[in-house]
Amino acid sequence: MKKVFATLTVLAMLTFGSAAVMAEEAAAPAEEAAVENVDEVAAPEAVEEVAEAPAEEAGGLVALHKTLKTKFIEGGAGFMALTLVTLVFGLALCIERIIYLSLSKTNTKALLANVEAALKEGGIEKALEVCRNTRGPVASIFYQGLSRYDEGIDVVEKTVASYGGVQLGLLEKNLSWITLFIAIAPSLGFLGTIIGMIEAFDKIQQVGDISATVVAGGIKVALLTTLLGLIIAVVLQLFYNYILSLVEGLVNEMEDSSISLLDIVVEYDKAQKK
Repeated sequence: MKKVFATLTVLAMLTFGSAAVMAEEAAAPAEEAAVENVDEVAAPEAVEEVAEAPAEEAGGLVALHKTLKTKFIEGGAGFMALTLVTLVFGLALCIERIIYLSLSKTNTKALLANVEAALKEGGIEKALEVCRNTRGPVASIFYQGLSRYDEGIDVVEKTVASYGGVQLGLLEKNLSWITLFIAIAPSLGFLGTIIGMIEAFDKIQQVGDISATVVAGGIKVALLTTLLGLIIAVVLQLFYNYILSLVEGLVNEMEDSSISLLDIVVEYDKAQKK
């Protein structure tokens, strides 16, 4: 968990650093314009060469990056960065969950076959060794259940059910934080909408007249922050639903394999009593 929070902190620092760079770039438009004017006077031939370049070179990722940077600054670099932090933290948690759940998958059919063969060859100790050497929640449930075999089949069944709940809690770990960021992102966007509208009405009050020029800036900030918040919420929601599908698949495997394990243990117990 400490590694996860450390990763989140680094990502947040990178996000704020990028926002600061964008703000600095936006703070010096006059200097850029002056440089462009000097280049136009000093090197007209270079300008002509750029104009003759293919349109594809000016488009693509470069144009997209410039557009996003411009809209980011127009929406307010500080407030937009705060909204973007929810995406960074949310994605970090989603990636952590996806990696954890992917590593938790187990070939349950092969595990059941190995456990059954181990019970026939070396008894409970051999089966416990097979479970100990297998990764995943299913193997952990098997290990806990088989370790209680000496206390009776009923105890094995209760142990499997109880430890299945423990493993389910581990699979769903941090999902509540992801849902929190899904809710916070649009909320921050709507907060930006309110702030932008307040700025627009303040300008109307100062000027004493309602015109599109006066209120355009505040309304633009409101729309951009809302747009970013909604996009972040949609992206995180897609990841969240994918994670839920992975959890449901693992839970179904745990339930099915647990029933199969109990059948194997019951048969082994009957063979031991003969």
